[in-house]
Amino acid sequence: MDVVLLSRLQFGLTTVYHFFFVPLTIGLTVMVALMESIYAKNGNEDYKKMAKFWGKLLLINFAMGVVTGIVQEFQFGMNWSGYSRYVGDIFGAPLAIEALFAFFLESTFLGIWIFGWDKLKPAMHAACMWIVAIASSVSAFWILLANSFMQNPVGYVLNNGRAEMESFLALLTNEHLWYQYPHVITGAWATAGFFVLGLSAINILKGHDKVFFQKSMKVAVVFALIGSLLAAGVGHAQGQHLGDEQPMKMAAAEALWETEDPAGLALVAVIDEENGENKFEIVLPKMLSFMMHNSFEGEVRGINELQAEMVAEHGEGNYIPPVTVCFWAFRVMVGAGGLMVLFALAALVLNKSGKLAQNKLMLKLLGLGIALPYLANSAGWILAEIGRQPWIVYGLQTVYEGVSKSVSAPEVLISLIGFALVYTVLAVVDVFLLAKNGVKDIHDLDLKEV
Repeated sequence: MDVVLLSRLQFGLTTVYHFFFVPLTIGLTVMVALMESIYAKNGNEDYKKMAKFWGKLLLINFAMGVVTGIVQEFQFGMNWSGYSRYVGDIFGAPLAIEALFAFFLESTFLGIWIFGWDKLKPAMHAACMWIVAIASSVSAFWILLANSFMQNPVGYVLNNGRAEMESFLALLTNEHLWYQYPHVITGAWATAGFFVLGLSAINILKGHDKVFFQKSMKVAVVFALIGSLLAAGVGHAQGQHLGDEQPMKMAAAEALWETEDPAGLALVAVIDEENGENKFEIVLPKMLSFMMHNSFEGEVRGINELQAEMVAEHGEGNYIPPVTVCFWAFRVMVGAGGLMVLFALAALVLNKSGKLAQNKLMLKLLGLGIALPYLANSAGWILAEIGRQPWIVYGLQTVYEGVSKSVSAPEVLISLIGFALVYTVLAVVDVFLLAKNGVKDIHDLDLKEV
């Protein structure tokens, strides 16, 4: 195991763990703001309790997100100094805006929301959470703008061996950003919806305040369904865009070794990366062409052709990402997303008929369904980042060029083990706090707690 692989593992660990918390924060701020706005409008105390109950879980999640996010920024300097030197002028700008504007706006008004329950009028207090919700989404925008440059570099000029920003407007209008951002935001809504839906189901199964958690489910099921459907639709459009922008990533996601027209969609495959072939696969004829071109006819380029093209353009090297990881990450993402749509639709139908709270099987499935958006989100990011390999900035800089030269493999390994241990402890603490505060009778809730 060398420095490059260990550094990738370390950054992958911290990124995926951090992204456990980001979507829930983005989605839950909107849900809590909506709940409190209903209370501010009609004075219904149940919605005030809902804002407080789910708001407390939001605070736990937000704190964990902040702690895990700080670590990533240090790694740019410690593990990826070559990358920081090469594109720091571009990558640093959106990160600075995110920290100085969006994050401070988010944290400031979250503080006002926490301590302002008895000091602000209900409408003003609800407005604070709406500002937090907007700031959270804006924060995600700047982070994704930076990531979109890595996926599709635009608005730069090469000068003295470094990429320097030439057009900030080009970064803002990066086509990749406008596929990626709505996909992440709608996925966040789905995450929050399933989180509230699942915890409400667990509380009802445990015999806790049925009326309160039914009302929570009524709000959550709408978020879960809308978020899931929109995330799937935007994700499909993003996949078609990536077929043009990063064809190697999509070829790897489909384990398509040779160019085909029409191309079949492999449902499952036993992949032999060493010999560049699939030992076994179950294929739906013409379906990959349909997915990529909205037509049962259409060429989809294969890995071998794209590898030869990359060699001709960039020189000798292996430009094929880990195909097995990409293939199964894509299927986990799509599979989890499909189950989310089915669960949300079933919950909506049962809720409309007034039978959801009595259907123990569906309540148990919704409790388990909390994991689905986390699986989809994590698998999506794994595909997005691993599918870009060996590039750290697509077409400009490889991970081998971006890694720090002054750190050794043992140093990175020690820090990787340290991060893994600390994050394991944080995961246990997080689950404990969410379970302790999220699975309880509403009558036990002290309205002065939050």
